[in-house]
Amino acid sequence: MALLALLSSVLWGTADYLGGVLTRRRPALVVVLGMQLTGLAAVAVVVAFRGEVPTGRYLWYAVGAGLAGAVALTAFYQALAVGTMGVVAPVAATGVAVPVGVSWLRGERPGAAALVGLLLAAAGVVLASGLDPGGRGEPGSSRSGSSRVATGLAVVAAFGFGSVLVLVDRAIAADPTSTPVLLGAMRITSAVVVGAFLLVRRTPVRLGRADAWPLVTTGLCDTAAVGLYAVASRGDADLAVVAVLASLYPVVTALLARQLLGEHLSRTQVTGVCAVLGGVVLIAASGAAG
Repeated sequence: MALLALLSSVLWGTADYLGGVLTRRRPALVVVLGMQLTGLAAVAVVVAFRGEVPTGRYLWYAVGAGLAGAVALTAFYQALAVGTMGVVAPVAATGVAVPVGVSWLRGERPGAAALVGLLLAAAGVVLASGLDPGGRGEPGSSRSGSSRVATGLAVVAAFGFGSVLVLVDRAIAADPTSTPVLLGAMRITSAVVVGAFLLVRRTPVRLGRADAWPLVTTGLCDTAAVGLYAVASRGDADLAVVAVLASLYPVVTALLARQLLGEHLSRTQVTGVCAVLGGVVLIAASGAAG
């Protein structure tokens, strides 16, 4: 289950990088709508192939997750458009505090090694994404990434992403076999909400040929990431551990930006990557021991 959660993190990090680049030339709402429709098309094929009928109370969780996801993604991509990945990504990743808090309220108590690993990984995410705990930030980040608008949007995204993790976990607990329909209901809800917003705001939906492949890839990666997280949440999986492992995506985003955009990986970021890897090892070791 830990491996699936980590893989979902890789896919989310890839989607965030591509979506972040795309929203710098297209409206965030348009990008989110395209993502949702792409994911919905892929899920529809799977649901039709399996012949599933959407029933059960887990659909209410799916609708809630779709609403929270629409708000979170729109806020997140808008934050990326006006800010920088090095600040926005780690702030949004703090949404993992939501499922961790819910996990503790439910009486789940990770072992000492897992708890240290969670803290180490969380600190590593912040460092690897380029946010200096001392408040200085990386060179150039204060220009826009530290703006109140970008930070505020990232906080909204954090609560939204954290809520999605909890709602998906609850949906899977209600029906462990519902993953494809769950994803479809989430995508439909998000698409309807974002589409309605575009109509109200009369935002023109304009996309060029160059936007097609990153938009489709972003939608497929995001949908696959949610699906893997849902599978990782099945059974007796610890919500806090699975959620934190799935929330390491800023590390992936930072590494992609370094490789594809030539962004410099500072000493702070290198330290963060090492901290994340150490945290993952502790979490995995704790899970194997349990």
